[in-house]
Amino acid sequence: MTHEFKNPRARNDGILVLEDGRVFRGRRFGAITDAMGEVVFNTSMTGYQEILTDPSYAGQIVVMTYPLIGNYGVNVEDTESRKLFLSGLIVREASRIVSNWRGKQSLTEYLRANNVPGLEGFDTRALVRHIRTHGAMRGIMASGAIPPDQLLSQVKRHPSMAGCDLASGVTRNEQYAWAEASVILPSTPTRIQPPNPFENRLKVAVYDYGAKWNILRCLVEVGCDVTVIPASMSAGDLLAMNIDGVVLSNGPGDPDPVQYAVENIRKLIGRVPIFGICLGHQLLGIAAGGKTYKLKFGHRGGNHPVIDLSTRRVEITSHNHGFAVDPDSLPDSRVEVTHINLNHQTCEGLRLKDAPAFSVQYHPEAAPGPHDALYMFERFVGDMRQWKEQK
Repeated sequence: MTHEFKNPRARNDGILVLEDGRVFRGRRFGAITDAMGEVVFNTSMTGYQEILTDPSYAGQIVVMTYPLIGNYGVNVEDTESRKLFLSGLIVREASRIVSNWRGKQSLTEYLRANNVPGLEGFDTRALVRHIRTHGAMRGIMASGAIPPDQLLSQVKRHPSMAGCDLASGVTRNEQYAWAEASVILPSTPTRIQPPNPFENRLKVAVYDYGAKWNILRCLVEVGCDVTVIPASMSAGDLLAMNIDGVVLSNGPGDPDPVQYAVENIRKLIGRVPIFGICLGHQLLGIAAGGKTYKLKFGHRGGNHPVIDLSTRRVEITSHNHGFAVDPDSLPDSRVEVTHINLNHQTCEGLRLKDAPAFSVQYHPEAAPGPHDALYMFERFVGDMRQWKEQK
């Protein structure tokens, strides 16, 4: 299927002003509205719909380094949450043509329907090089008719990402069950059939700090009955659910101010198997006695090499984080670093020595991929089954 949508992108003049005064001018598309946030970049060539709907991007303006974004459109099956949480999207060129049998809507229409602004038509390579050199920084997207000095004063008043608890703003305040598995392609989309729902099912609670739906799908596919719970649910209420394991999900912002989550995790360690992903990894690290720090420009993309120190196996992984666990802050008597990023030597995984708890900084549930780390969900299932046998 190849066609051009009838509603062309708006060609309004737009501007991006960074907090250090650097100015980029382009064309606005999507929702014609202003946006402020931390400007970050993602190096993935595909998966823009998953990026748009990932709650971990709350409060951020995302720059895609691949030059053409939107060519396969948007569909229902590939969303990762209930809405778009990012502040804005910047691309070199937003495709007006949707050429994919699954495409139901253009990128421009999708952004417009969700009130998210876009900016295109300038040298995004120069913008990314600037961020790599000077670090992620606050920025504002607005009409090109507004004087840059006026916009600069606005962006300097915008809160910094460091010190912000954004998880409380993206979590759902009620618990709910999840039973949907992934879609099988090609041909007519069908759902993966999970194991027998009446045999050896494991009850898993997922703390929603901004959980991606593919984490939930992956858990269903390995035989789990999944209940998603609010980020603030107490450890006591969680244990009263008589669960077999808990997942600490991904999410946005700085992990350090999310102390209510850290306190709950401390109470859960040793009481139930734990699996942390991304923000969940950082929170587990803090709960175990470690510290985190803000990266210069973060790691966001689908091709980061990570080595498993126990097997020496290298996995290609998906990343989306602006903070990292400081391995030197972890108590050696209690915590083992299990994975290292080969690009920059940051801590990518840890395991507690005194309890069934482990975590990874990257995304084993990565959609559209890579899928090298999907086995992590099987490992979690193994921990839960062993724990049940020992009880």
